[in-house]
Amino acid sequence: MKRISILFVCMGNICRSPLAEGIFGRVVAQAALTDVFHVDSAGLGGWHQGDLPDRRSIATASAHGIDITGQRARKILPEDFGDFDLILAMDRSNVSELHRRSPRTDNIHLFGDFALGTGEDIPDPYYGGPEDFEFVYARLLAGCNTLVERLGAIRGS
Repeated sequence: MKRISILFVCMGNICRSPLAEGIFGRVVAQAALTDVFHVDSAGLGGWHQGDLPDRRSIATASAHGIDITGQRARKILPEDFGDFDLILAMDRSNVSELHRRSPRTDNIHLFGDFALGTGEDIPDPYYGGPEDFEFVYARLLAGCNTLVERLGAIRGS
């Protein structure tokens, strides 16, 4: 049975998308659905290619018992658009750029629409403080919980 593949995307793949990948992986493990999902993250730009996530994302994840230090930033690749069942962008500008780059757009969605149902952007905490990273963590956790519930149920039926 094919696994559901999900790619989380933000600007540089050091703040929001690595957190989303780590949170989703934790939620999936807690639901005993690791064999159902394949998850990854990427950035629109390659500025941080090969780097660890931002130290503040690492600290925020760690404070919640999630280790994201095994992740390395990468730029989204043309083949990602066909390889992933679902590409979830953190904000509307990310969605627009993904649509511009891809011949296929049916698998590209705003995280706030698809996972939260609110249509909200997940704000980039890069220029903020710890409270901004914590806010992003809370929104991503809520969305990842809903996502695993929804997609796990679809997979089980």
